[in-house]
Amino acid sequence: MSAPGRDCAVIAHRGIWRDAPENSLLAIEAAIAGGYDVVEIDVRRSADGELFLCHNDTLVRMTGCNAAVESLQASELTALPLRNRDGGAEHSLTDQKLSRLSDVFDLTRDRIFIHLDVKDRALIPEVIAAAQAASVDQQVDFWSALRDGDDFAWISSNVMAHGVPFIAKTRLNVPGAELQTELAFHLKPLICEIYFDSIEQLASHKHRFAEAGIHLWVNTLNDVSCAGLTDSAALKDPDAVWGRLLDAGVSAIQTDEAAALKTYLAARRR
Repeated sequence: MSAPGRDCAVIAHRGIWRDAPENSLLAIEAAIAGGYDVVEIDVRRSADGELFLCHNDTLVRMTGCNAAVESLQASELTALPLRNRDGGAEHSLTDQKLSRLSDVFDLTRDRIFIHLDVKDRALIPEVIAAAQAASVDQQVDFWSALRDGDDFAWISSNVMAHGVPFIAKTRLNVPGAELQTELAFHLKPLICEIYFDSIEQLASHKHRFAEAGIHLWVNTLNDVSCAGLTDSAALKDPDAVWGRLLDAGVSAIQTDEAAALKTYLAARRR
């Protein structure tokens, strides 16, 4: 995910889902075709132990089926067509079906980096094993909160010990923030997904993270952002959102507006 000379990685949230269902093979293929750096997907396990892509606790939004991935067999899940875009009753069903993680690995191998949001942390070792078996374990990353010593020990033994890329969720805006940052500097993950209350708070940590060789990831998703730095605001004034984040030391941005961010980065480089 961190490439020498690249100022900022563009992370396509659940694929490019404006013209395809989120978390679908078609949305992931669109992220590859668009030349984006990373595609983010959500991972859950079926009742019989297969890994599938789904964000929500139930399948209602994306398929209309009022059940959890975890409660259905793989054969039932693969029969479910996905609603277009980000789902909901207003979007019609498509010919895209709920995606197996194994199919995603086959589609993306040597084509794009994958950020795996494994919804149950206890599943991460199983997903690591699946990535290793598919020979894509250096093309994916794993993500988890790093809040205290227990998290540090779990991540060290269950993720870092396998030599796979890891992203730590680190908060500067909560009680215990100093402990979280110290744990991050000790663990030295590839990236910290960083949360903050103001751009100044973020910028004040810029040099220390850079000296530690830890890249900073920020979400500008409208529903998951910090300090009002959202995709919607960025479309109106990209310098005031994406530009300020870059100046504060951010080198990875997750967005639902990947094309606009890519265009902005190219213009900024010129």
